[in-house]
Amino acid sequence: MKKLKITETEKMSLKLRKYGTFPYKTAVIHGGPGAPGTVAELAAGLSDMTGVLEPFQTAMSIEGQIRELKDTLKDHGELPVTLAGHSWGAWLAFMFAARYPTYVKKLILIASGPFEESYASHIMQKRLERLNNDEIEEYLELSASMANPDVKNKDYFFTRYGKLISNADSFDIVPSGKNLSGLRYDHNKSIWKEASYLRKSGKLLDMGKMIRCPVVAVHGNYDPHPFEGVKEPLSKTIDDFRSFLLDKCGHYPWLEKNAAEEFYHIMVEEIAG
Repeated sequence: MKKLKITETEKMSLKLRKYGTFPYKTAVIHGGPGAPGTVAELAAGLSDMTGVLEPFQTAMSIEGQIRELKDTLKDHGELPVTLAGHSWGAWLAFMFAARYPTYVKKLILIASGPFEESYASHIMQKRLERLNNDEIEEYLELSASMANPDVKNKDYFFTRYGKLISNADSFDIVPSGKNLSGLRYDHNKSIWKEASYLRKSGKLLDMGKMIRCPVVAVHGNYDPHPFEGVKEPLSKTIDDFRSFLLDKCGHYPWLEKNAAEEFYHIMVEEIAG
């Protein structure tokens, strides 16, 4: 299938971008936490077939981000919407669908993190194995800078860290215009502390029992976040669950040279269905 043309039809606001035309029946949720703008090309790529919302999460708590998303979808979306979350955004969309089932027609989890702690132990190890010596040295320096309470402007170091990890997470991506200049270290630290607890305690996965819509997982086989950590737990928790594993594909399927066409084909079929 030919890849959809990427066209942004509205300029960015502080909390929301809109693509395509009304009605906005699809919302794409960015990852991170604290990585606004990283799904811009995905949202634009889907806008030829559906109006798309790209909400930015600005709250410093999971509860706050769920409320933000509810307000955005209520004010701008054609409910119920198809909710597509990437990486951390997949978890946020998952939690939102559990809390507000009448708001969500279908849930699409793109490159989600694993839903059980036992699957997460080797993610960073896989990333480090893909880095050369200079990149490992940079990783250690950036990690130390972010952990140092005396270091200012941690967003700068977090942005560099994000670019480094993004390269390790990818198989063979096309040049991207995705915005990594707005990464927020404080958002990442605050949200991830809560999210990590929810996974370790089993409360994250338990939320799936409250989801009433179909759930679809789309994952790359090169993604260091293990596909089994999404497929296995959710297939036992959610009645209407399906999954797709893409070959030669990392953490950003819509940018992968070998997988983007198949990825967009899946997305179009799932959004239309």
